[in-house]
Amino acid sequence: MSHFNDFNNPQVAALPGHLKQFIVDQHYEHYTPIDHAVWRYVMRQNYSYLKDVAYYPYIPGLQKAGLTIEHIPNLQEMNDALGKIGWGAVTVDGFIPPAAFMEYQAYRVLVIAADIRQLKHIEYTPAPDIIHESAGHAPIIADKDYHEYLSYFGSIGAKAMFSAQDFELYEAIRALSILKEMPDADEQEIIKAEELVSYCQKNMGEPSEMALLSRLHWWTVEYGLIGTLEQPKIYGAGLLSSIGESSTCMKKDVAKLWYTIDAVKYSYDITKPQPQLFVTPDFQNLINVLEEFADTMAFRKGGAYGLKKAIESKNTCTAVYSSGLQVSGTITDFKADAGGKPYFIKTTGPTALALNNKQLKGHGKDYHKDGFSSPVGKLKGYHDIALEDFSEDDLAAAGIVKQQETELHFESGIRVKGRVRDILFSDGKIRLITFEEVTVTDKKGTVLFDPAWGVYDMAVGEEIISVFCGAADREAYETIVYKSKTETHHAPHDHKSKELQKLYRQVRNCRVNQGDYGFLGNVWQQLQKDHHDDWLCALEILEMLDHEGIEPVLANEIKHFLEQKGRNEPEYGKLISDGFYLIKHPVEQKLVV
Repeated sequence: MSHFNDFNNPQVAALPGHLKQFIVDQHYEHYTPIDHAVWRYVMRQNYSYLKDVAYYPYIPGLQKAGLTIEHIPNLQEMNDALGKIGWGAVTVDGFIPPAAFMEYQAYRVLVIAADIRQLKHIEYTPAPDIIHESAGHAPIIADKDYHEYLSYFGSIGAKAMFSAQDFELYEAIRALSILKEMPDADEQEIIKAEELVSYCQKNMGEPSEMALLSRLHWWTVEYGLIGTLEQPKIYGAGLLSSIGESSTCMKKDVAKLWYTIDAVKYSYDITKPQPQLFVTPDFQNLINVLEEFADTMAFRKGGAYGLKKAIESKNTCTAVYSSGLQVSGTITDFKADAGGKPYFIKTTGPTALALNNKQLKGHGKDYHKDGFSSPVGKLKGYHDIALEDFSEDDLAAAGIVKQQETELHFESGIRVKGRVRDILFSDGKIRLITFEEVTVTDKKGTVLFDPAWGVYDMAVGEEIISVFCGAADREAYETIVYKSKTETHHAPHDHKSKELQKLYRQVRNCRVNQGDYGFLGNVWQQLQKDHHDDWLCALEILEMLDHEGIEPVLANEIKHFLEQKGRNEPEYGKLISDGFYLIKHPVEQKLVV
């Protein structure tokens, strides 16, 4: 992206570079009149049905998010509205990696897929689209308890350990969702892609923290219900944006369970309707369950548990010493004493050191390009004080003085013998001691660092208090985050579809400008002649004729055509009868503006 548009929104402006790279321009001019008609149909359906089952007042929520029923939202309007409640919005290309998605939430920015579903997928699409993101997620953002939950979830999710299998599943889901939205997709290709998703889902192995968290996200943010088991209301965006599932989910055969930490045991399949849904009594309960789960995560537990998770993850992770020093790299090994406390850690490959999530000057991954290793724990004979808490006097008494030879004996048996070059001391803590001509050995005498290897930076800290996925200073460490190779496919419009778009535009202009309704007969003739497949444009003409009480013969002809289409092509039956219902029970005009 050559330029970066922050829409004058402070949340968007504050995004770090590694998140900005996922942003794409919305290209509002690319939405066709058919796209706007799809948006309008789904939004009117949603309002008609959801006003009774949605948890929050749907229309005020839409207005607070800068949305209308009449046209696809423009990102600037959304940012102007969301900015008032401390959120922002950006458009991206389809599914982005889970860790990046979580981080956006932590920055209080809604991620919206720029594309809109095709008319043939109007009821449900497996691909993220602007209807799902803006009509599903955005209207509830105005609820303070809910948006607190969302950003808190993001900050915890951004630290979650994920596995290689999580990544394979993400890639498989992304590829399938792109294929399914291609107008000319090959059936065999789709079947192969579905098999791959299902294979990945079945072979996840022990689910990672990210996999478990994504279940909690799914059963709340996407498919959550709130209130009582008998009469819950919908707040999950996946349900709110699916005109099919929002009604079927209330049926008796979909089990309703209380939302507790147990929801983490229920995996989900994005390609099928949900067999059960979880009901929370209030949004505070969502935060409580998340808190309970966070207490089991490596970033809170640290120690051997966290280091093991980091080794299994095989991704860049960060180990945090009790002194506050953060070591980011691929953690490949650690040694622990009989009580299970780590006393030595080792990374392989590029490693960076940081404090408070800011990289230490001169300690980037170019400097520590071959890895990093360091003892953890107390010095022998100092059981009541940790090295990180030594004062200047303590250091002098222990012989740890710049430019002098010293020998450190750790309780674990590790010995560090060499000349002190530098001591990093800040905010009353010793964080790092740098040695020259140093030999580091363990209690068996095995050499852990040889003087020939150069300068030795020894991390200081009594224990490893936290381990999380990703680098501490993501900006400095990851100049380029992993980005998917697969791009969403946009088919060029052929002559026939351009002609159809013109007809939709004429109908739209007629409705918006309350123009020459007599002209609608010509549009109908064109539809009959060249676009026999279409039902939505015909429905929009019928809606106007009915509301204006004009041309009853023409109206009757169109109604007859649609009824027959609904009978002959059952996949359109419900959509057409729902359309008839909306003509008789219109969404109040004042809500449309």
